[in-house]
Amino acid sequence: MKSSGGPSLFPGFSGFSGFPGCSGFSGRLRRRPAPPPPAAPGDVLAETESLHVRLGSQDVLSGVDVAARAGEVLALVGPNGAGKSTLLAALAADLRPASGVVRVHGRAAADWSAPELALRRAVLPQSAALSFPFTVEEVVRMGRAPWAHRPHGRDEEDSDDTVVAEAMAATEVGAFAARPFSALSGGERARVALARVLAQRAPLLLLDEPTAALDLRHQELVLRVCRERARAGDAVVVVLHDLGLAAAYAHRVAVLRAGRIAAEGAPDEVFTDTLLSEVYRQPVEVFPHPRTGGVLITPKRDS
Repeated sequence: MKSSGGPSLFPGFSGFSGFPGCSGFSGRLRRRPAPPPPAAPGDVLAETESLHVRLGSQDVLSGVDVAARAGEVLALVGPNGAGKSTLLAALAADLRPASGVVRVHGRAAADWSAPELALRRAVLPQSAALSFPFTVEEVVRMGRAPWAHRPHGRDEEDSDDTVVAEAMAATEVGAFAARPFSALSGGERARVALARVLAQRAPLLLLDEPTAALDLRHQELVLRVCRERARAGDAVVVVLHDLGLAAAYAHRVAVLRAGRIAAEGAPDEVFTDTLLSEVYRQPVEVFPHPRTGGVLITPKRDS
């Protein structure tokens, strides 16, 4: 597989059977890494402490402390350029910090090998492009690559088939499983890419704007999947621009502004009109939903 003007479908890996973006899964691997033990609810699966990230001459993140816990959806929100995607990449161990600490499953991120990381976290980039005509099912099946070094018997092959089928069903892409990935719409590609992440079966999901290209129905679908994975014990970190979705589906939100955490906590505690108006430099109103009591957010507009 070759990237064509877009990020790899396999962030953080490289060199698996000629597929860029999947390192460490070739015949050079002599000792297969063990998958992580099941996490208990509330266990920290990824965290940063005093994280500073510099890209070129610019400080992109400064003094960021954040934690992703098993059983929770953490939404990263904030204006464009606030550092959300950079923080996600740091949590994925895809960026080397200028200073501070990134831990994945309690261990310094840099201490994990690529195959070990691939069993512990799955990453969804904002977009991905392929130059070869892989079908939808083939792309989803690529999520099983971290497990491909195992000796395969019939049971393992059946398990892979089941995992792939479940991932496609969860994201509603099974109806076009035989179509080329390159022939899909942007929203369809986004759902296929998410299915690939789900098929990886890692306990830490790092999703960068998974709803950006989706219609209303599929935005709700994707966030329901996030909640379902958290309910099953995964830690889910998702970058969102839609504050309403963050309020409805995230257990916790971290509001970023200019590379720092402006506030973190439950949405109904963090999302205030004062904070959001200041962070986004746009007056907003925050009020309870008349039926559910959940947080509703809308920009203030001239009547």
